[in-house]
Amino acid sequence: MGKKAIKGLWGVVNNPVSLINVFLVAAVIYLSCVVTGVKGTSGPITLLSTTVMEPGNFTLTSEQSGDWRTVRMRVTAYCPCQKCCGKHAKGITASGYKIHRGDTLVAADKKYSFGTEMVIPGYNSGRPVKVLDRGSAIYGNRLDVLFDSHEQALKWGVRDIYVKVRY
Repeated sequence: MGKKAIKGLWGVVNNPVSLINVFLVAAVIYLSCVVTGVKGTSGPITLLSTTVMEPGNFTLTSEQSGDWRTVRMRVTAYCPCQKCCGKHAKGITASGYKIHRGDTLVAADKKYSFGTEMVIPGYNSGRPVKVLDRGSAIYGNRLDVLFDSHEQALKWGVRDIYVKVRY
């Protein structure tokens, strides 16, 4: 009568040949990652195809980099006036950016780092805008979009809308 095969992980552990094969495969995968630069090393990155890309020798367009996620937000508006920004308003955002007429940007909670891109329906013709400011009343899923005038900001009002955020 023949030897009965043991299935599953216990079968691999009890079979020396299978166990050696598992370790060999793991070693090959690990070494491949180290040699090709995966795990944060500075070597080349090998993709699933045969293409090899050296770090720093390529650029990603906005369509290629980052994942877009849709988040429901309460979006209000402000302008660089003293009424919106306080009596010490100097036209400089929390990120240090100097506001110019016609600028489009957003103030967001600190969980969205400066430079995070957002697409806000009805603002900036549907093009992405960057988080460049903070606000004392801006926390969680609240945003403040910048307008040139107080009248434009009031006209925007308060909107509960779905915003695309690039992470």
